[in-house]
Amino acid sequence: MKRWSWILVLVLLIGVFATGCGKKGNSNEVTVDDTSLTDVQAKGTLVIGCDDEFPPMGFRNESGEVTGFDIELAKLVAEKLDVEAVVQPIDWKTKEMSLESNKIDVIWNGYTIDKERNGKVEYTKPYLNNQQVIVVKADSKINTKADLADKIVGVQANSSGLKAIKKDKEFESTLAELKEYDTYPQALLDLTGRTDAVVIDKILIGYVMTQEPDTYRILDETMGDEYYGIGCRKSGVALRVAIDDALDELMNDGSIEALSTKWFGSNIVIRDVEKLTDEDLVE
Repeated sequence: MKRWSWILVLVLLIGVFATGCGKKGNSNEVTVDDTSLTDVQAKGTLVIGCDDEFPPMGFRNESGEVTGFDIELAKLVAEKLDVEAVVQPIDWKTKEMSLESNKIDVIWNGYTIDKERNGKVEYTKPYLNNQQVIVVKADSKINTKADLADKIVGVQANSSGLKAIKKDKEFESTLAELKEYDTYPQALLDLTGRTDAVVIDKILIGYVMTQEPDTYRILDETMGDEYYGIGCRKSGVALRVAIDDALDELMNDGSIEALSTKWFGSNIVIRDVEKLTDEDLVE
């Protein structure tokens, strides 16, 4: 064989090895220079970036400790990876920047998978299904989206709720004002008279309504369905695969069912939806 042919074969073999090492299916290719998992294991910690005002996923209890479904689930996954979970509250408006600058290892707190974010992070498979819903005070006369014409609607800044409103141009155009808040608890507080409704995660408001019965009401019309995922850095396929594997193990051994039942009354965690493509994602 001619010398150039040997060189070509060598180059092809190197390319196959570099893209195939650690391969676990077409969507789980781990390159040899992907140290996302080994870096976490070497330092012995998995830093969880979360919103500490997002019950029941992540919030501060009466003692000031950050707890919640996502927090406890992250700790179980960290045990599987043989590291310690370190909870790091972050500014939700700059969450992707915190991830990219290595201040955190993952974004894990009711983090909706959408097209824009999918270009910035490496998502796990979905683990929860959610909806963006419209909530009003229990005694409000508002019953439909149409009733919100010329009304003030609140939403968390840089949230999926905000994106859902922006996507529905016709609905947004009827509003007197779209008011953005740093956190959802702040938005809900303003339902006392400063706003007429809040667009919010169904999982969040469902939990709040169990704590404050007869305070809020959810309209029948929703702003759309969505999935929650865990966000790793875009180059961090190895860490994402390890987290997905750990979640599958926890699902199979009953740990997730017990945890979900504790927080939601039943097992609402999903593991049968594969990694979403852009066609499956919300705008």
